[in-house]
Amino acid sequence: MADVPDHLLQRSLERRKALGLPVPGEEGGDEAPAAADAAPPQDAGGGVGGGGDVPPTGGGGDDATPPPDGGDAGGGDDSGGDVGGIPAHLLERSKRRRAALSGEAAPAAAAVGGGGTATAVAAPPAPTATGPGGHTQRLLTVVKSGSIQQTRAEAQDKVHVWPHLLVIELASILILLAAVTVFSALVRAPLLSLSDFNKTPNPSKAPWYFLGLQELLTMFHPMVAGVTIPGVGLGLLALAPFIDKNPSHQPKDRKFAIAIFTMFIMMWSVLVIIGSFFRGKGFNFVFPWNDGIFFEL
Repeated sequence: MADVPDHLLQRSLERRKALGLPVPGEEGGDEAPAAADAAPPQDAGGGVGGGGDVPPTGGGGDDATPPPDGGDAGGGDDSGGDVGGIPAHLLERSKRRRAALSGEAAPAAAAVGGGGTATAVAAPPAPTATGPGGHTQRLLTVVKSGSIQQTRAEAQDKVHVWPHLLVIELASILILLAAVTVFSALVRAPLLSLSDFNKTPNPSKAPWYFLGLQELLTMFHPMVAGVTIPGVGLGLLALAPFIDKNPSHQPKDRKFAIAIFTMFIMMWSVLVIIGSFFRGKGFNFVFPWNDGIFFEL
């Protein structure tokens, strides 16, 4: 038998101490490891306790029958000899290790026969259910069908341009065109007289969509009201997509953008209303319920 290296023996002793198992050679411990030149018995069970961690090797040419799980290799012989070429202390350590993991004492060794020969009876293997062709693979656990179905992604607020979006836009344009056509055929437009360059209307007002700018001219310098403020507004409008990159379409997630746009609409609406209904002759501020309305659509 080959000698066990010293570093392996040292690791084995340290491991036994860590697990709280008796250490050979110390007080209260097991017997010392067997001598290297001890002769193995002729008929002995060579199996390692623990379900066959190390395969048995026949000693002296005879076949060895593995003992039951956790059985005492060697038939309970504590002489310290080797069994089937495996050191006795390794067999004992395997047996005690299995007993420590299972929390139970190692089963008793097989009965000793005459002439010092130990005969171990192997435990029959547990019956294994086999399928077609002798396959022994386990079946998958049967689960409810609802738990394995993948949930679909949440619907997003997006539609295809064609046909969903373009069909709606085309229908809107046709409805608006029909309404304007019917209105222009039934209602006479209030046209004014021909323009006279010798007679300027008082007050002279721009169309309603420009009255906001005309109202700004009464408050600021023409350069500021006609160029600076409109230029800054158009510049911010062009930079808005690059400043606000929030991808959400929900109003609750766009509070800042909605607040800025609301302030802009309110400011421009107030300027248009003042210019339309509160400016009289000479573009002076008047109340429409006192001097009338100086505005024609």
